[in-house]
Amino acid sequence: MPSTPPLIVERPREGVVVLRLNRPEQLNAMNSELIEALHIELDLLTRDTACRTVVLTGSGRGFCAGLDLGGYGTIPGTEELGPVQTTLATQNHIASLVQKIRRLPQVFIAAVNGAAAGGGLALVCACDIRLATESAIFAVSFIRVGFSGCDIGVSWLLPRIVGAGRAHELMLTGRRFGSDEALRIGLLADVVEPERLQERVEATIDSLLEAAPMSLALTKRGMWLSLEIPSFDTAVEMENRQQVLTSATADQSEAMSAFTERRTAEFRNH
Repeated sequence: MPSTPPLIVERPREGVVVLRLNRPEQLNAMNSELIEALHIELDLLTRDTACRTVVLTGSGRGFCAGLDLGGYGTIPGTEELGPVQTTLATQNHIASLVQKIRRLPQVFIAAVNGAAAGGGLALVCACDIRLATESAIFAVSFIRVGFSGCDIGVSWLLPRIVGAGRAHELMLTGRRFGSDEALRIGLLADVVEPERLQERVEATIDSLLEAAPMSLALTKRGMWLSLEIPSFDTAVEMENRQQVLTSATADQSEAMSAFTERRTAEFRNH
């Protein structure tokens, strides 16, 4: 076992969980222990009805530098598999993280405190709101080390976030780009000085927690589903059903009363 945990879990206030990648000397590069720790916490979040938003960030000066080129390690249960089967298991081990993040009801905030390359960029793209410091650096990276540029959901996520033309150029060249460009092309919602990142994250959390729990979760689900729905009319039908569901909750009545009375709503997830 490592002397320090590869992932630090913090609960700074009600409704909020912070997942802090904790391999700072390796710029939080992905290995089997870190990915397994993330899977465990994401699985726990499926049953955590009190948590409404999750902050994903890194320890030290990096967010996540992608795959640990010094060695990923062994996934439990793969010891007797052949090389192709082991490689596929490793691929699934990493890539299924972004699928879990997408499916969870909690809103994920990427607080990008440094380099986010390869799998690190994939984690950023999988989050719902992306904030970064001025010193953050991004790169698709996969193609630079001999793999396909399409990996860990990036070929689907990145074009939908920044547009196909820009995504294609970034994926084919694997070039590095800074937070200013990431903000300009729409990858990031905001860029701040390093010392202000926590403050910006907290302000975002404040805004998210002003929404009723079911409203927040359904809005996340609806936003991502709309990127997959083939027609406008189908999207409207989904929206209509979300509105009916939320209108029938006690939290919707409380939200309406709090809004008209200019007070803070008290939600019970009812």
